[in-house]
Amino acid sequence: MGFFEKLRKNKRAGAPEEELTARGEHTGENLPAETANGSESPFEASNVGPQPAEPVKEGFFARLKKSLAKTRQNITEKVERLIKTSRRIDDEFFEELEEILIQADVGVSTAMELIDNLRRAVKQKKITEVDEVRGLIKQEVVSIMEGSDAPLNKAPEGPTVIMVVGVNGVGKTTTIGKLAYRFKREGKKVIIAAADTFRAAAIDQLQIWAERVGADLIKHQEGADPGAVVFDAVNAAQARRADVLIVDTAGRLHTKTNLMEEIAKVKRVIQRTYADAPHEVLLVLDATTGQNAISQANLFKQVTGVTGIVLTKLDGTAKGGIVIAIAKELDIPVKLVGIGEGLEDLRDFSAEEFAEALFSD
Repeated sequence: MGFFEKLRKNKRAGAPEEELTARGEHTGENLPAETANGSESPFEASNVGPQPAEPVKEGFFARLKKSLAKTRQNITEKVERLIKTSRRIDDEFFEELEEILIQADVGVSTAMELIDNLRRAVKQKKITEVDEVRGLIKQEVVSIMEGSDAPLNKAPEGPTVIMVVGVNGVGKTTTIGKLAYRFKREGKKVIIAAADTFRAAAIDQLQIWAERVGADLIKHQEGADPGAVVFDAVNAAQARRADVLIVDTAGRLHTKTNLMEEIAKVKRVIQRTYADAPHEVLLVLDATTGQNAISQANLFKQVTGVTGIVLTKLDGTAKGGIVIAIAKELDIPVKLVGIGEGLEDLRDFSAEEFAEALFSD
């Protein structure tokens, strides 16, 4: 019996939540992060359901720095070793530094530009001591990422409509749940449209999230027309005077032309009622995929007009350098980053804080 069937059975039987948790049926302990048909867990890959918010015990910067532990090992610690073992700032030093950046998924073109900028800075400032390069690297990373962050767009009046796109397995459903939680914490009325009608259990997963965070869910049966779901959701947002409408979309392979056309259709349905909507088209990318995230972003950008990036699973990868590549190559701001499994671990992105957390002691 699958996870969702067990959950429904236990709900009908009136099993208390503590009992469900003890049997591992409420937390999703037996639910894989991604099933054979491509469906993702409603709780990402942690195998543990989102817990009630606890008081924040440490600041965002400390959490960000901790989440970048693997990336710091892959970049910062290697740079430190290079600095300590190099006697002079020469071509060999710059070549090794470039290799470190490329291995951390900063990207070839971005790494080359960063190294070129570093060479010029060393020459202009007449730096000869290898130790002095450490601060310059951080400055160049901040410079190359300048302007790559931005707050979420909001509607001047009426509901803010956010369309969420991305391939299966990147944490799209979880991102929607955390977004809804964030807006509910701000006292906003939130409606979620379950317009991913193609993926098995997608509607059920959103239903669980909606119930947990206190958002309304507009849904049809699996296999229904996504445009019809969005049409009903837009009408509901008007009738219920919602502050935020979050629209899920199908996430099958981004190379499928018909899928991209379906997403474009959903966008048109929204615009029939709200000409300036969606106010955000958030593309969810998995940081652990590295450079593949760039190709995904370029394809979705062409069809949906992506306005912002949500980078998930930053805490589980050594490829955090992809943030630098995204900032430089895509011309799309990184608006949110996932730095953990908790409900409050979807945070606004700051390029300066990212660089500081990456290179600080």
